[in-house]
Amino acid sequence: MPTPHTVPEELQRVYALLGGEENISYTSRRGAALRYRLKDQSLADTPAISALPQVESCAFKNDWLYLTLQPQTYQKLIKEKRIMPSKYDGLARIIIQNVGGKANINSVAHCITRVRFKLKDESKANKEVLESTDGIIKVMQSSGQYQVVIGNNVADVYDAVLEVGHFQGGGTVDEDGNALDDGGSDGGKKSPISVLIDVISGVLQPTLGVLCAAGIIKGLLALFSFIGWIPEASGTYQVWYSVADGFFYFLPIILGYTAAKKFKMNEFIGMALGIALCYPNMVNSTGGEVLGTLFGGSAFAMNYYQSFFGIPVVMPASGYTSSVVPVILAVALAAPLERWLKKVVPDVIKLFVVPLGVLAVMVPLTYLVIGPVSSILCSVLSLVFGSIYAIPVVGGILAGILIGALWQVLVIFGLHWSLVPIMLINIANMGYDTFLPPYFCVSFAQTFVVLAIVLKTKDTKLKKIAILAFISGVFGVTEPAIYGVTLPKKKPFIISCIAGAVGGAFIGMMGTKIYMMGGLGLFGLPCFIDPAQGGAGIISMIYVVLGIVIASVLGFVLTFITYKDEEKAVQPEKVQNV
Repeated sequence: MPTPHTVPEELQRVYALLGGEENISYTSRRGAALRYRLKDQSLADTPAISALPQVESCAFKNDWLYLTLQPQTYQKLIKEKRIMPSKYDGLARIIIQNVGGKANINSVAHCITRVRFKLKDESKANKEVLESTDGIIKVMQSSGQYQVVIGNNVADVYDAVLEVGHFQGGGTVDEDGNALDDGGSDGGKKSPISVLIDVISGVLQPTLGVLCAAGIIKGLLALFSFIGWIPEASGTYQVWYSVADGFFYFLPIILGYTAAKKFKMNEFIGMALGIALCYPNMVNSTGGEVLGTLFGGSAFAMNYYQSFFGIPVVMPASGYTSSVVPVILAVALAAPLERWLKKVVPDVIKLFVVPLGVLAVMVPLTYLVIGPVSSILCSVLSLVFGSIYAIPVVGGILAGILIGALWQVLVIFGLHWSLVPIMLINIANMGYDTFLPPYFCVSFAQTFVVLAIVLKTKDTKLKKIAILAFISGVFGVTEPAIYGVTLPKKKPFIISCIAGAVGGAFIGMMGTKIYMMGGLGLFGLPCFIDPAQGGAGIISMIYVVLGIVIASVLGFVLTFITYKDEEKAVQPEKVQNV
């Protein structure tokens, strides 16, 4: 049943034009946008609703009917206190206006802390106004994106930007700011590295919350099993483990969906490609009789157990479950094929012939070409980074220093996403990764540098920002600390990099292993527990904790000794959002 405040008195006619109140199963409002779920969409008269003087637009989208009020009507209702404005509407308007307006926005998305815009002309944006606005921590320009750093409220601000600007999240807009589907083009030229990072972040970021949750559950189960609280053979363990391990096992299906959204194709075709890679008969075929070996005698030797019209079907020993790269490459190639088929297939049979054509071509191509090529590329990456650790005596230390010192710099420019797949590849191939564990102590180095500033500063405004940044940093989200505290002051940021390098050197020297991608901050510690090693299964977690202590203490002490408040200069008046 619709909530009373959702339809203002002036719009009571909308009920009749939607097929009557009994035809509305659910309704909600964000800002000037109303959203309806109808039992029978055919009863809705959208042209008549659009013709109402109080209505700006009315259309169906993804089985929902979206109705947007005219700005004058919306402001009148707010002024008369008959509806309440969204908490972040004012901030959203300031952001849109100062990135050059709706017409300057190609697309908008968000990550853990940032609203990410792709602008037609970044010179039209007003960075000074944005950074002086309450609710905005920092503005970054990187990888072809104009990034407005918000912090922990980013999802709410992002939603408000979509509603206020009438944007489609992750999509593109035309000259007037209206949503379009451009087949994946963002407009403008970008470097190959920018494209790669954009693809990786676009595919992996939507899974991050659940990926972390599954990793936390898996790590905690390993810990509880080790200390005898929940035996592995118990039903309790198995029920929780079904999602903890299942999410990673069927990761190609999930990435098939997110990759399809990224490349603007049918999401269910993307999922079908992932399903093919996880199909039990194909996965289990690697345990059968070996028909032959390709690249025999080399580091890239691959056995094959089946053939497709006489062509060897080469697969890793564990199949493609938990893999990342094959399904992303498959979807990237499937997207243009789907668009071409949509153009040439008659409309009357397009519904099933387009998916048929894509799957009939792409599934064999994935098994015969894309899978083996991606396996070779992954093996090359593993060998390259494994060779750093193989350097006698100093290999692990050197790798730890590089990751520990540079991780925060990579985060600033969004380049850290280019390293995450390497960890996932190693975990899928070997069951663990030794390359990225040094990064884990870096967030704590940053966090305890901020704690030292909290204790030393007499600037009440800085102290408030730093306290919130410290709390956020304990749970692994350091952007508020970086952009709001340490980076503007330079020296604390450098100290945090030094502390991260020292802690990372220890973690690398000990050959620390991470067994799954999971939670951030304190919640990420269970990811370093290996349930298969019995009492030795927590040794990597112990090494990580020691590395955290080293980095945190060093960062805190150096900052506490060297930090001094700067003399205050006259600051421009803050823009207050309403």
